[in-house]
Amino acid sequence: MDKAALQTLIRSFLAEDIGRGDLTSESIFDQDQIGCARIVARESFVVAGGKSVAAEVFWVQNPAIVVEDLVIDGIRVNAGDILFTLSGPVLDLLKAERVALNLLQRLSGIATLTARFVEQVQSYPVRITDTRKTTPGLRMLEKYAVQVGGGYNHRFNLADGILVKDNHIAACGSIAQAVSLLRRKVPHTLRIEVETDTLEQVRECLACGVDIIMLDNMDIAMMTEAVRLIATRALVEASGGITLESVLAVARSGVDIVSIGALTHSAPSCDIGMDWIV
Repeated sequence: MDKAALQTLIRSFLAEDIGRGDLTSESIFDQDQIGCARIVARESFVVAGGKSVAAEVFWVQNPAIVVEDLVIDGIRVNAGDILFTLSGPVLDLLKAERVALNLLQRLSGIATLTARFVEQVQSYPVRITDTRKTTPGLRMLEKYAVQVGGGYNHRFNLADGILVKDNHIAACGSIAQAVSLLRRKVPHTLRIEVETDTLEQVRECLACGVDIIMLDNMDIAMMTEAVRLIATRALVEASGGITLESVLAVARSGVDIVSIGALTHSAPSCDIGMDWIV
């Protein structure tokens, strides 16, 4: 991750949460009071965003905060495990607590869900990838969490690659027309991906020499037939409504890539708390 961009994000998150000041804590504690706390797992999950994000929140709030015994991202922890310990000014620990936990819970949830998808298809040569269905402002962090969980990143933004989707086709008139226009205007070094939802569209892509064919919201029978038609002439990506229950069947169809928006838009946050050491 870009550390400068991350710190800019964290400052904005802290400013949003603290507002004009922590009325409760500042009325109880003095700035010179020192305290210690632990960040503790309340359930089993894959850690993402410990040292890389949550600890950084505390350091941005006050560089004098000491963070120790950090668990490495990608490690699976159980309820009661300590992710790291903190010591520093009580006021700053309390001001940074919520932002740090929110991010750590969110990113660990994404990594944990991604790991479950990856485990389901581990016997097949298929990649689990995310999509652009991320929380605005958190894309860098959420896509990092997918990587921690063993998944891969699809496009980071619209400038990262060419993907002709249904609305491009509808507005342009046909896949052939869209691909023809692209080939006139984009460098030959860029691969062209086209989204399809029928076998006829798959055949049109093959006739155009498309590099990557996305099979969108196809049932397993149609997906399997599409893979047979493509016959390795293009990379094949499956997408659309793929769940933990269906991903194994999708992998068995022979696709190369499975992109899943739910990795980032529907992952439940993990239960993590900050316990004071007295």
